[in-house]
Amino acid sequence: MKREKLAQLQRYSNLGVLSRLTFDNLLLAGRYDETALQQNFTRAYEAAKSFASEPEGWLILVGPSGCGKTHLACAIANYRLSLEQPAFYIGAADLLDHLRNAFSPSSDIAHDELFERVKNAPLLILDDLTMTATTPWAKGKLEQLLNYRFNSCLPTVITTDVPIEEFDERLRGHLADPELCNICVIQGKSALTLEQLSSIELEALRKKNFNNFDYKSLNLSPEERQSLEQAHRNAVNFAKSPEGWLIFMGVNGCGKTHLAAAIANHLRREGKSVLFIVVTDLLDYLRSTFNPESRASYDKSFEEIKKAPVLILDDFGEQAATPWAQEKLYQLINYRYNARLATVITTCFSLDEIERRISSRMVDPSLSLVLNINAPDYRGDIKAPRVSESKPQQRYQRRGRLS
Repeated sequence: MKREKLAQLQRYSNLGVLSRLTFDNLLLAGRYDETALQQNFTRAYEAAKSFASEPEGWLILVGPSGCGKTHLACAIANYRLSLEQPAFYIGAADLLDHLRNAFSPSSDIAHDELFERVKNAPLLILDDLTMTATTPWAKGKLEQLLNYRFNSCLPTVITTDVPIEEFDERLRGHLADPELCNICVIQGKSALTLEQLSSIELEALRKKNFNNFDYKSLNLSPEERQSLEQAHRNAVNFAKSPEGWLIFMGVNGCGKTHLAAAIANHLRREGKSVLFIVVTDLLDYLRSTFNPESRASYDKSFEEIKKAPVLILDDFGEQAATPWAQEKLYQLINYRYNARLATVITTCFSLDEIERRISSRMVDPSLSLVLNINAPDYRGDIKAPRVSESKPQQRYQRRGRLS
């Protein structure tokens, strides 16, 4: 009877092959060699062990992919099973797929029955919770589930790689509730300084300079060669005397990043301070500073970025623009606009596609020079250019210095 009960609990748990993930085969110090990371993971391990012994409230495990949070969550479930207590594991994406499939007449279980089973699980392990790239229906189901378990104070373990600050206000209020939730942030690697991050990104572009920027290729039309030559000339002038803003627009592979890196490499050889950073990496860096274990202060880091003597933002607009990300980028752009600090921005978006309060500052003729590079992707992997030359010109030629 005991074996049969354990088998039933195992089937109910939905762990499958994850039943191998236990506390016994989990490294107490985690996967990293650095002492600070080991101490950080040990704290998360102890929190998970404590929760497994007495599952009350919510345990939120936050950290990047590969940091061990799923192993900890499954170890909790497996420990409860070893005590002959039920636990139900499911990934957030899998849950949504099952709920969608349950609408089918051929489904083995009705949608309402499945949802009630998950809602009322004595212990729910919800893995990889994220609210990005979800439909309104999917978002609503996740909110409905978590709202029910929050109000019922049902024991729940949630893992996510999304900082709590980036969830919408209602869900963030549940996840950050100090009376119900214990948030454990697991670090994946040591935080880099901004200077180190910039140096790493420039290292990959160290061979990009003005001498090897080819704007005379015979494969180009006269108009394309003229566009590249003009961009090259203005980049050289900016590198010699970094003032105002220089905006490079064009399809991926047209040479924007080459010119931006050439400016940064020239300034560094001259011993001048410059911060070169891809926008997505910039946002990831700022998010990482919210980690309680981070050695970098958010306020200090953001001030350093805002006040950099020369700031080069590569691939502006490529980031997934959450409200938080949009606001941070606006604050950054607005500060540098008001302070008239030297800035270079590259983007494959047209000005029409960039948020209005940012694009209007980019085209201010008293500060900024916008260069629309009318050249194809030299790698040949972009079939349909995203930037139309006529579109920005028609809109801004009377307002900004658009070339």
